[in-house]
Amino acid sequence: MVLHSLDKMIQLQKNTANIRNICVLAHVDHGKTTLADCLISSNGIISSRLAGKLRYMDSREDEQVRGITMKSSAISLHYADGDEEYLINLIDSPGHVDFSSEVSTAVRICDGCIIVVDAVEGVCPQTQAVLRQAWLENIRPVLVINKIDRLIVELKFTPQEAYSHLKNILEQINALTGTLFTSKVLEERAERENEPQGDPHSDPGEHVYDWSTGLEDTDDSHLYFSPDQGNVVFTSAIDGWGFGIEHFAKIYSQKIGIKKEVLLKTLWGDYYINMKAKKIMKVDQAKGKKPLFVQLILENIWSLYDAVLKKDKEKVDKIVTSLGIKIGAREARHSDPKVQINAICSQWLPISQAILAMVCQKLPSPLDISAERVEKLMCTGSQAFDSLPLETQALKAAFMKCGSEDTAPVIIFVSKMFAVDAKALPQNKPRPLTQEEMAQRRERARQRHAEKLAAAQGLAPVDPTADGHALETSPEAEDPKGDELQVASMTPKPVPQEGNNQETFIAFARVFSGVARRGKKIFVLGPKYSPVEFLQRVPLGFSAPLEDLPPVPHLACCSLEQLYLLMGRELEDLEEVPPGNVLGIGGLQDFVLKSATLCSLPSCPPFIPLSFEATPIVRVAVEPKHPSEMPQLVKGMKLLNQADPCVQILIQETGEHVLVTAGEVHLQRCLDDLKERFAKIQISVSEPIIPFRETITKPPKVDMVNEEIGKQQKVAVIHQTKEDQSRIPEGIQVDSDGLVTMTTPNKLATLSVRAMPLPEEVTQILEENSDLIRSMEQLMSSSNEGKNTQMIHQKTQEKIWELKGKLEQHLTGRKWRNTVDQIWSFGPRKCGPNILVNKSEGFQNSVWTAPAGKASQEASRYRDVGNSLVSGFQLATLSGPMCEEPLMGVCFILEKLDLSKFEELGASDKQSVEQSDLVKEGPGDGETCSGDSGSQELPAGHAEPFEKRASPKAESSLTDCYGPFSGQLIATMKEACRYALQVKPQRLMAAMYTCDIMATGDVLAHSVAFSPKIIPSDPFWVPTTEEEYLHFGEKADCENQARKYMNAVRKRKGLYVEEKIVEHAEKQRTLSKNK
Repeated sequence: MVLHSLDKMIQLQKNTANIRNICVLAHVDHGKTTLADCLISSNGIISSRLAGKLRYMDSREDEQVRGITMKSSAISLHYADGDEEYLINLIDSPGHVDFSSEVSTAVRICDGCIIVVDAVEGVCPQTQAVLRQAWLENIRPVLVINKIDRLIVELKFTPQEAYSHLKNILEQINALTGTLFTSKVLEERAERENEPQGDPHSDPGEHVYDWSTGLEDTDDSHLYFSPDQGNVVFTSAIDGWGFGIEHFAKIYSQKIGIKKEVLLKTLWGDYYINMKAKKIMKVDQAKGKKPLFVQLILENIWSLYDAVLKKDKEKVDKIVTSLGIKIGAREARHSDPKVQINAICSQWLPISQAILAMVCQKLPSPLDISAERVEKLMCTGSQAFDSLPLETQALKAAFMKCGSEDTAPVIIFVSKMFAVDAKALPQNKPRPLTQEEMAQRRERARQRHAEKLAAAQGLAPVDPTADGHALETSPEAEDPKGDELQVASMTPKPVPQEGNNQETFIAFARVFSGVARRGKKIFVLGPKYSPVEFLQRVPLGFSAPLEDLPPVPHLACCSLEQLYLLMGRELEDLEEVPPGNVLGIGGLQDFVLKSATLCSLPSCPPFIPLSFEATPIVRVAVEPKHPSEMPQLVKGMKLLNQADPCVQILIQETGEHVLVTAGEVHLQRCLDDLKERFAKIQISVSEPIIPFRETITKPPKVDMVNEEIGKQQKVAVIHQTKEDQSRIPEGIQVDSDGLVTMTTPNKLATLSVRAMPLPEEVTQILEENSDLIRSMEQLMSSSNEGKNTQMIHQKTQEKIWELKGKLEQHLTGRKWRNTVDQIWSFGPRKCGPNILVNKSEGFQNSVWTAPAGKASQEASRYRDVGNSLVSGFQLATLSGPMCEEPLMGVCFILEKLDLSKFEELGASDKQSVEQSDLVKEGPGDGETCSGDSGSQELPAGHAEPFEKRASPKAESSLTDCYGPFSGQLIATMKEACRYALQVKPQRLMAAMYTCDIMATGDVLAHSVAFSPKIIPSDPFWVPTTEEEYLHFGEKADCENQARKYMNAVRKRKGLYVEEKIVEHAEKQRTLSKNK
């Protein structure tokens, strides 16, 4: 096919019904990029001979070296099917697990996807992952079973064996789809069951659940892959061929006279043809009949491969003649049989025709976006679509219509930002010279040459010092200046000198509604933007004039500076982009960090965040080799953070610049980018930083040699605990059961704290519901500030009570009685897997209920005290005592809180302030303030100045040599929590990874899931019993793994490490005497 012009692409973009936005998804090395090459070659962008070898979509050098795709990249293709012309926006995505975040960015802006599966390896872990991602984004998949040639050449299968193998692969994929479908139906049914439950006192025995209900009623036939439905294509991308059974049904319906519709249903499956009766019948295995798929399709392909690989020229010529195709003399004489196979098959069964026809027929256009997907995109967090403002709900119609009218709101989603060299932008490329400009240049070159000859022959000897010099330099100095002016006029916008090596960011985006025009003003909605908050801040609401809006959080305004058509390695300038198209947008690097929603109306909510399958887990600290280059490193890391959707950049409390990546390959790519593109400096990289968590456990029942801890050991244990207690500073009381009592330095407050390990199930529940806990905390803080809290949606409230119910279910027993109701805070960062429980008398507070009524007046007196205690708890859970790592699975119980001295001081301060005020007032004013009744009759407005007058004196009395009282409380609470933790058996938790191993033949793949597990050994353990002394020795020389981890982290953070460098050193003795 001939390469199409930019004008043709612009024309195709306007017909939304014939646009297909698709991405290619698969496990690593299953042939996505080779398949993309075949489709690109059909448009004449690359040669068909280079398809599979060039890997056009892999534009990075490290992608070509490693042979894997590392980023999502898009290209627009044209496909004609009869009179219909289609525009296919194809996105090639990585298959490596380290780059699964790039798959998420591609899936969000597509309507359909091609799932590619290797015919030999079958379904692999990443195949499951990408299928799940496509399912979660509600996009329709089609299946391509690739590398069929490997079944012939490598595995040497017969056609019958290959058919059985392909059937197994289809069954595996359909089983995965069925699992996803079943879980979705059951989730929806569970939601419906929960909605009508209004009576909490109803007997649970009344509800009898039949979990199969709903599955029989729901039609799922369209979800599964089957060749007879036309959503499966069999290919060999490297050999350039592919087919769907429709192609063969068309051929054989003419040859054997059976209807095409009948053949479509029977070409795949256990059917065989009775040639005598010209009927298709069910296969009888006893008779050894071959299925139609084997007899009519696979045997023909097998015989072609057999003839070419055995170099049977006569048979090859016969096949070529019967197929009615021609192959060139070069291919016919080529020594490599693969070249001949490619030449024949690419004409007989062109792969691009099979796949693009399936894409256009089976995958939806942007107009076919489902209402379910629109609602899901618009509802962030735990919001429901019904709870959004009416103007926001009205945008659903614009999504569904995908209209290009001037009145239609412009809605664009940016899924990622990617960096390109500024010289690669269309406006910075020198345009080709016209004929007139070339003629002018020739003429100028002739003149310069003639002047040089004249100067050399006659004029140079006359006056070599002055005239000769002038004549010699004038053609050299002035003419090039004129030439430079010509070059400057030739390029529309030259790149600045400093920008020659600069990276420019392009937004990878899709228009969901309206027409994106260059220069149009548009709102950039951050992920935390809320239309509800906009209504609260702007009195005129969404109808307010957009020119002079007050500042609204997470809302910025910008203009669309540059619009680009993405063509793989190239970019083309566009003036406007109609709805439903994928595009690149320039000039957003100052407004968008990684992803964002752009809309012409502030009533649009931000789209839900992208869901990433892989969590960044590999941490390294980076620093420049030359400390003076630190500013370049900081700038480079900011650019890297913007250019990669998955990477995380952290600056730790220790000052380390930490890079968090998804795996080793991802880490290497990020470091290469940092060194060569963004920072352009030499950097030093630390060993991978392993994230640990600190926790406590129940006291062990057996010692290190598995002996039950008995009476004979108590003496040693008591001796050991006495040594441990001697480390605790004076003034801190520790009870035998682990209750730690501390007093603030100014002796005004005393508090008692106990630490207990949480059950593993509770820790898991808290980790899974961190987002819900964060939203609960926001609601509590807004209620404390006196804001309106009536906006809590019913579903959010239901989730909160469901969380509370789960916690009550697992926190049972005498020691956990009423614990859930008394939870005061979660930590660290108010949403972590640790809890603070308040059991002190006279100071009640709970995370489940906002203070109201009388309780609010009483609580207001203690609000500052309460906030200080919670802040101390947050600090204690953020960095534990072992190696300053966050805590996990710990419950801190505030048993007692004695504020009697603080209250006495407050009362005496108030009394002294009142007396001083009475002394300052004249005797004539005494009547109004003499009694309590007079003070009660004062207007409410008079209370403020009284408090303002009283506050400096009260503050000065509470701020002593130890600092403000609130700071003392924070420090005391933090230290009490740390000591309460230290008196319990402490343990480290390491990031263990559970692997699902799948082995097919000699291929071994795995998928990794994060799960922190407790390291069983005690980092502070020393031998205490006779058995342990005998087994481990006096110094316990065998390495304590937990202590090794703890000391390594402490060394990295610059903390004190207690270790002996040399122990029992002796001088080395030699056998022979010194001579």
